[in-house]
Amino acid sequence: MSDLTELTIAEALEGLKAREYTAEELTEEHIKSIEASRALNAFVLETPDQAVDDAKASDARRARGEVGALEGIPLGVKDLFCTKDVRTTACSHILENFVPPYESFVTGKLRAAGACFLGKTNLDEFAMGSSNETSYFGPVRNPWGQEVADAGLVPGGSSGGSASAVAAGLCLGATGTDTGGSIRQPAAFCGIVGMKPTYGRCSRWGIVAFASSLDQAGPMTRTVKDAAIMLGAMVGFDENDSTSAQNVVPDFQAHLGQDIKGLRIGIPKEYRVEGMDQEIEALWTKGAGLLEEQGAEVVEISLPKTKYALPTYYIIAPAEASSNLARYDGMRFGLRVDGENLEETYMKTRAEGFGAEVRRRVLIGTYVLSAGYYDAYYLKAQKVRRIISEEFASAFDQVDAVLTPTAPTPAFSRGERTDDLISMYLNDVFTVPASLAGLPAISIPAGLSSHGLPLGLQLIARAFDESTLFRVAGALEEAAGWSPRPLKYQGS
Repeated sequence: MSDLTELTIAEALEGLKAREYTAEELTEEHIKSIEASRALNAFVLETPDQAVDDAKASDARRARGEVGALEGIPLGVKDLFCTKDVRTTACSHILENFVPPYESFVTGKLRAAGACFLGKTNLDEFAMGSSNETSYFGPVRNPWGQEVADAGLVPGGSSGGSASAVAAGLCLGATGTDTGGSIRQPAAFCGIVGMKPTYGRCSRWGIVAFASSLDQAGPMTRTVKDAAIMLGAMVGFDENDSTSAQNVVPDFQAHLGQDIKGLRIGIPKEYRVEGMDQEIEALWTKGAGLLEEQGAEVVEISLPKTKYALPTYYIIAPAEASSNLARYDGMRFGLRVDGENLEETYMKTRAEGFGAEVRRRVLIGTYVLSAGYYDAYYLKAQKVRRIISEEFASAFDQVDAVLTPTAPTPAFSRGERTDDLISMYLNDVFTVPASLAGLPAISIPAGLSSHGLPLGLQLIARAFDESTLFRVAGALEEAAGWSPRPLKYQGS
C-alpha cells in the first residue's frame, strides 16, 4: 500500500472506489501521521476515536452503494467551526472549555457528504493574526524550511493550523476561514491551495464570528481540483444566515481542464508595492507569461483605490470584532472571573480571557465606533470599501480574472514580526481588497524561493463566478507544474 497521506482528495476517492483500501485504513494512516507530527502544533484537539467511527460508518455506506461527494475522506476542521459535542475554542482562553450543542452549517454539510473529522486545527485567537502566533494553545510551526530558521517558520494566519496540517500530510484537506486573507496567505506560506469563495456562498452559521461582513469559510487542499470538490460539499443556502446567498451552485469541477484561450487576465499596476520580495515579483511575471502561453490575453488594469484597502480593513474588521466579541462577558458561557460587582466581573473575565492581539483589536474597534469618531473613521471606511468594490466591478467589465501575488514575502521566522505590527499587518496587503469587495479568490503554489520556500499567486474573479476562477486556477496550476512537498515532519 502506498503512503496514503500523500494522496490528493481526488486520488483518495478513486482508491476508495476501486477498493484499494478502506476509509478506516485511510483514516488510521492520517491519525498516525498526526501523532508523529505533534511538534507542528497543527491540531489543538485530536478526535481519533470519532474519526475511526466516522470511517467505519463510511465504509458501511459505501458497501450499500451510498457514496457522498467526500465519502471516507479524512479532514481537519479549523477550531472556529462549532462541532456538536466536540470542544470548540476559537483558540482563546475565554472559550477554552466550550462544547457546542449544535453543528455549524459547513461542518454539517461535510459530514453529510461523508467526511471523517480528525480533529480541530489551531488558529490565531478568534482568527485575529497573520502568523498563527496568537493562539492560546501556542504557535503553529510551518512544515517547510526547518533548515532556514532555528525558531521555525510561521505557517501564516489565521488558518495556519489547517495549512500546516494539509501541507504535512496530516489530513487530505481542511476547512479555513478568510476575513482578510486568512485562507490564502497561509496557503501561500505552506505551499498548498487556499480558496475563499464569494461572500455568502458558504453559510457563516455556527462559525465563531470575527467580522461578520467579511468572514467566509473555504477549503484548504493540495490541488485546485480538491478545492473544487471540497467547496462543492460546503456551499448552499442556509436560512439561519441572513447573508447566505440563494444563487444556483454550479458544478465547480466541470470547468477544470477547459482551455483559457480568449480569456482576459488583468494585472493591477498598483499591486507592485514597495518592499515586495523580488522573487515574488519575478514569479508574478512568470505566472502572467504561463497564462499567455495558454492563450489568455494579459492586460494591465488600474485599481487605484485599493491602496486604501488595508487601512480600511483595519477600521471595519476591529469595529465588527468589538461588537461580536461583546457577548463574551462571563455571564452565559465560557470563562468567568468573579469580581466584587458586575462591572468588575466583566473586566476581569475579558482581561484574562482575551489575548493581547484580541484586546488590541477590540479597543481599536470600540474607539472607531465611539461618539465623535464614528463618522471620521467607521463611516468613511465603509464609503471607501464601496469605492473599492466599484473599482473591481469596473475592472471585471474589461477582464475575466485578476492575477496578483498572494503575499509580499515568503514565510518568515517565528517571533520575527511580533513586535512590528505594521509589518505583520502588511502581510495581507494583496488579499484584503478581494475580501472587502466580497469576491472569490484563490491562492495557488507556483514556485520556490531561493531558500526553498513556497511562493503563491492569487487569482480573483467577479462575484459568484467561482467557475471561471477554478478554470483559470487549474490552468495556472498545470502550467506551473507545482509538485514539491515539505520534508516529512517528525517530532513529539
